[in-house]
Amino acid sequence: MSAMFRITLPDGAVREVMPGTTPADIAAAISPGLRKAAIAARVDGQVRDLNRPFDGDASLALVTAKDEADALELHRHDFAHVLAEAVQTLYPGTQITFGPATDDGFYYDFAPAPGRGMFTDEDLPLIEAEMRKIIAKGEKFEREVVTRQQLIDRWTAQGETFKAEWAAELPEGEELTIYRQGEWLDMCRGPHLESTAKLDPAAFKLTRVSGAYWRGDQKNAMLSRIYGTGWLSKKQLDAHLTRLEEAAKRDHRKLGAEMDLFHLQSEAQGSVFWHPNGYMMWRQLEAYMRRRLDAHDYQEVKTPQLMDARQWEQSGHWGKYRENMFVVPDEIPNTEDEGAIVSADADMMALKPMNCPAHVLIFRQGIKSYRDLPIRMAEFGCCHRNEPHGALHGIMRVRQFTQDDAHIFCREDQLIEEVRDFCELLDSVYQDLGFTDYAVKLALRPEKRFGSDAMWDKAEAELREAVLSSNLSQDIKDKFEELPGEGAFYAPKLEFHLTDAIGRTWQVGTIQSDRVLPERLDATYVGEDGNRHRPVMLHRAILGTFERFLGILIEHHAGRMPMWLSPVQAVVATIVSDADDYANEVAAALKAAGIRVETDLRNEKINYKVREHSLAKVPALVVVGKREAEERTVALRRLGSQGQQVIGLDKLVAMLKAEALAPDLARNLS
Repeated sequence: MSAMFRITLPDGAVREVMPGTTPADIAAAISPGLRKAAIAARVDGQVRDLNRPFDGDASLALVTAKDEADALELHRHDFAHVLAEAVQTLYPGTQITFGPATDDGFYYDFAPAPGRGMFTDEDLPLIEAEMRKIIAKGEKFEREVVTRQQLIDRWTAQGETFKAEWAAELPEGEELTIYRQGEWLDMCRGPHLESTAKLDPAAFKLTRVSGAYWRGDQKNAMLSRIYGTGWLSKKQLDAHLTRLEEAAKRDHRKLGAEMDLFHLQSEAQGSVFWHPNGYMMWRQLEAYMRRRLDAHDYQEVKTPQLMDARQWEQSGHWGKYRENMFVVPDEIPNTEDEGAIVSADADMMALKPMNCPAHVLIFRQGIKSYRDLPIRMAEFGCCHRNEPHGALHGIMRVRQFTQDDAHIFCREDQLIEEVRDFCELLDSVYQDLGFTDYAVKLALRPEKRFGSDAMWDKAEAELREAVLSSNLSQDIKDKFEELPGEGAFYAPKLEFHLTDAIGRTWQVGTIQSDRVLPERLDATYVGEDGNRHRPVMLHRAILGTFERFLGILIEHHAGRMPMWLSPVQAVVATIVSDADDYANEVAAALKAAGIRVETDLRNEKINYKVREHSLAKVPALVVVGKREAEERTVALRRLGSQGQQVIGLDKLVAMLKAEALAPDLARNLS
């Protein structure tokens, strides 16, 4: 008789089962209701098919729809396979490549049959209909273990050249699997649901088609990528589509044009042309951040854009970021030879992709004592990274950006308090900027890293303790989670993920506890014992980059910025030309009070002016006519309000002056 397997359940109970037993069998033995609800199993922490037999003793947790992250991943993976089957059914000769689940859905890349041409959005309704037919068949997902050669032979025989190429590169001897659904199959690690019938045919939608290069390399063949969004239910899908509609209305590129904030063009790929309105928002945000940093004893510095490549080699960044760095020769030879080529041996310079090595070089100037620490060194540093064209996205992801960067050089005994203080400063800034909901996550050591395990143990424990002992709200602490393998190559880090007005999350702030860079760049201070010691270097940012954070702010507020951030805070608009002089007087009084104000004296109807300035998201429209001029009053219209308030000029000035103050300045006056 075969040895029994011991299966440990989440409550600690142990079940002894025969080899060949599956998680589905255990679910059925516990209760019919659980068997019906179970969609997969977590075996020794790994999500697996519900009908895959146990390999030996194991821990078991059954996955249901309540485990939403796992459930969504499974459903989206299945939707991708159904999409691929539907496309090959409708369009014979189409080759399949890859089709993963994504954060909100799935996609699949296809090589259209010769002569067919790339897929278009017009093809999507027909493909959706075919997908629903496949789901209705209830085809079982069946796992099969195969050899590499079997895969190569299968794909070659079927004319699947892309799959055959990939299979040929898989490690020999590794367990490889395919999944069948009816007659269709794909090579896949899994896991999957039990059958297509587990998918809700009303819970997905194909969204768009784009081009994609095979294996992400523009030297390779162009493929058609079909995107879809997939959910557990139609209710979830409808809510997602509503969010997408709202996101489209809030798109910072659309609002940026309407509000005349910035533009982008091919002459400067990945860099932003800031218009006066947009740069006014930038200046206000920068001034606010500078005041907050000054109040917390940061010292602001400015470092070079270009640095010798050897500096980046020494810091360790050259090996990690070289392909994303803009590199130039140190000196162009003085030659009259047309088309002269600079030697590959020439010294190289690189535009900085980050500020940290330069800050270490400042720290190293002069002897530092333990009494000098902590030193909090801040820089609104302009950096460059050579992001791929396809990754660029408005002002959210660019090649030239400015970080609200700072590095804190501190002693070991100061570290936890410094991280704690940073968390509390960051919390205050986010509250001021209208973000009350965010999560803190601890990114732990990656597989490839610098430094010893003992160093990483210490750094991770310190960051964990700092968050949990800080004055952050209990709600924030309750949401604290850890991300295995997500740390930087030199340090673990705390990540701060904001949730915006329509429920999207954005990772912005970060603080990293680094003992590697001070060692590599030889940063030291003289301790109380008279010996040299290494400082700990805390890399930290609150906004991340100004460009991206302004994009997030624009979308979060749907362009209706808080008064203190609005580029134009008030417009004085006339109803009749007889009120022009009074309008100029009102504007002058507001300007003297520090209000950013414009006048609109055009010979246009007032309703036209109201619509235009509402589109530009001006917070306060001050309307004056002949009667207001005579009575020295104004009609105040607030953005988004249909009504108006008639008040005296002095009261208007006092009211808007108070509203226009940045939150930190308002607190100082209260």
